[in-house]
Amino acid sequence: MQQGIISRRKFLRAAGAAAAAPLVITSSALGAQGRPPASERIVMGAIGTGGQGTGNMNGFMGFGEVQMVAVCDPVPEHRQRAQLMVNQRYGNQDCKAYNDFRELLGRGDIDAVLIGTPDHWHAIITIEACKHRKDVYCEKPETLTVREGRAMVEAVRRHGRVFSGGSQRVLGDYGDWPRLLWGGAIGQIKEVYVDCGGPSRDCDLPAQEIPPGLDWDMWLGPAPWRPFHESLIRGGFRAYREYSGGGMTDWGAHRFGAAMFGAQVHETGPVEIIPPDGKDVRYLTFRFANGMLMYHGGTNNIDYKGTEGSLPGKHHAVTHRVDMPGYKGRGGIFGDFLHCVKTREKPFRDVEIAHRACTVCHLGNIAYWLRRPIKWDPVKEEIIGDPEAARWLDRPKRAPWTT
Repeated sequence: MQQGIISRRKFLRAAGAAAAAPLVITSSALGAQGRPPASERIVMGAIGTGGQGTGNMNGFMGFGEVQMVAVCDPVPEHRQRAQLMVNQRYGNQDCKAYNDFRELLGRGDIDAVLIGTPDHWHAIITIEACKHRKDVYCEKPETLTVREGRAMVEAVRRHGRVFSGGSQRVLGDYGDWPRLLWGGAIGQIKEVYVDCGGPSRDCDLPAQEIPPGLDWDMWLGPAPWRPFHESLIRGGFRAYREYSGGGMTDWGAHRFGAAMFGAQVHETGPVEIIPPDGKDVRYLTFRFANGMLMYHGGTNNIDYKGTEGSLPGKHHAVTHRVDMPGYKGRGGIFGDFLHCVKTREKPFRDVEIAHRACTVCHLGNIAYWLRRPIKWDPVKEEIIGDPEAARWLDRPKRAPWTT
């Protein structure tokens, strides 16, 4: 008993001395070397830390106002590598690593998350992040299905979150093209040719033994159960429609999104999608209500043809400044997102625009898979008169995962 009393007295004396001593605040907390003080930083976590995920994570850590504090991935080597990258960046051991994204989202100190998982996880994690009051930067393609995209839009709006899709190429790759097009440099746009890969297919990989420590059930998540294969965790998932839409959604999210933005149809969608038939229709064709046609093919990038010229090619000069949305803040799409987290503006690639670009890709895939034309209502977001095609607008999800 006496020993306990003495220990308590020593504790109180020590505490009093500590209270009397001057408070020491680290230069990092005060914002030395160009970094803002801790109170003004955006605290982030990274969910999905494979190749693209860690690339984006490093991109965000290049901004002084970002403090990355957590990483999450069911693949041990991915999360351990990402955790090491973060700790080396800040010179400490503060970064926490998680297997389950729900633990990361449950942290009250995190303002925003980077989602770099395979595509089949994007919607579920985005919606859960919104419920936990986190802003979201989600790698493209942002959705696996059309219905997921609309659910993501509704969640972002309902919870008042900032969401940026991860396509830096809409303006980043094409410089002043959108401004030229919006200014009428080629007149009315009649045709757009877009290059990207083809549709995904059913996964038919042979079974392999699950590596130690890998949470294969968590990696699959809402996707149908199947045996492990190493190519799926190393980027090969994009070829298979259980997890992705193939090249149509991978580079298609970039290039169809850029083409639609340049043609000012980025907030709507086509009214008809016609697959190639080997005869009269050479390329997959998207027909819009204004008469414009957009093709999958016929170029190695994006080509616009209008009533007064073409891009790339001959066009007349634009003499007036065009009022068009652009990146906010600094540093491309990452800086745009961070600026909007602070100001609560809509980012350049807002969730609605990202959803519309992905929808075109998904509709193209459906037309390819079924090998027949599809009529689409871009307002109601419904396939008209084809119940079989309409079933592809969403997918059943493995319990307990839902959107």
